[in-house]
Amino acid sequence: MTISGKYRGVGVVLRFGELFLKGKNRHLFEKALERDVRRAVAHRPELDVRREHGRIFVLGADDANLLAELGAVFGISSLSPIRFCAKELDEISSIAVEMAKAQLDGAKTFRISARRSDKRFRWTSADLGRLVGAEVARETGLNVDLEAFDLNVGIEIGPDWTFLWSTQRRGAGGLPAGTSGRAALLLSGGIDSPVAGHLMQKRGLHLSGIYFHAFPYTGDGVKAKVVELARILARRQGELLLHVVPFTALQECFRDNAPSKCLVVLYRRAMIRIAQQLAKRDDSPALITGESLGQVASQTVTNLSVIQEAAELPIFRPLIGFDKAETVALAESIGTYQTSILPHDDCCSLFVPKHPETKAHLPSIRSIEAKFEWQPLLQTAVEQTERIVVSSVKE
Repeated sequence: MTISGKYRGVGVVLRFGELFLKGKNRHLFEKALERDVRRAVAHRPELDVRREHGRIFVLGADDANLLAELGAVFGISSLSPIRFCAKELDEISSIAVEMAKAQLDGAKTFRISARRSDKRFRWTSADLGRLVGAEVARETGLNVDLEAFDLNVGIEIGPDWTFLWSTQRRGAGGLPAGTSGRAALLLSGGIDSPVAGHLMQKRGLHLSGIYFHAFPYTGDGVKAKVVELARILARRQGELLLHVVPFTALQECFRDNAPSKCLVVLYRRAMIRIAQQLAKRDDSPALITGESLGQVASQTVTNLSVIQEAAELPIFRPLIGFDKAETVALAESIGTYQTSILPHDDCCSLFVPKHPETKAHLPSIRSIEAKFEWQPLLQTAVEQTERIVVSSVKE
């Protein structure tokens, strides 16, 4: 007597990566991943998302667009379009033959990968491989090779399903959004910071953004560009709170009272002080920047150390060992590059000499900061910060 699975038709199976390492907390990570999958396919009401027995299924379609959308969800190690069937050997064999024939195209060898978690099913995994493999070999003329195979047909017999697959797509990996907590990203209109935010989202962080706006030196077009970059990042977490900090008065104060060669370091220290106040208000215990070692004058080891000294919160710098080509390639892959390269002026590039300080001396920087009143302007910038909730979808 055979056992019928309750699912029929087509769908997609999502496989977990690091979630298997989470022990007793694994169900919390799976629940978060299910939430993110539902959000990714919310625009397609015909689809049904199910989480059962350590699997997440998206039922009702297996098209390329769906695979691309699901492949961008953090927490998924791989995914495959699948066909469900009854727990009948003849039907399983028939679909396996069909899948193998669809991929012949010069193939000479194949393998059957069978997994039986439902021990009520008559045939063992080894039996399935042998019996279904014999049928595929007879119908296609392919030879079995378990090691050097040209195509693979997978079979899974679960508690409530039987499905087959023949292709596997790599997922985004990482951890579901928010499962590692929160952090505030210093988001400029450039290439680096959105990529840094993306990498920390991949590690399960839910981001807020902090943009330093130097109007009228940087126009509202730059602000609009940063909002668009925030929208792209919001796709991974639903929405993103963006803080727009009025930075002009504080910059002008440093410009008028400090040596020009030290301005970039002074700006960055001020930004860190503002950012950590805003982060603490949002219960974000860490900051994220797009800094890369040696890329610009402010990002030497010495200057980074001096900038770090102004921070009370940890600063994550996921791009610290990247070169520009690596960052550009990642920006292109996540869809931020074309927005980032739109013409803009970065606030840190204002009022800066051709040869800024590359080896700032902390006691000297502190001495400069002690010579004039900038703290009230910093607090005013914090108090006048605009908060924008950026949705992943344009309204």
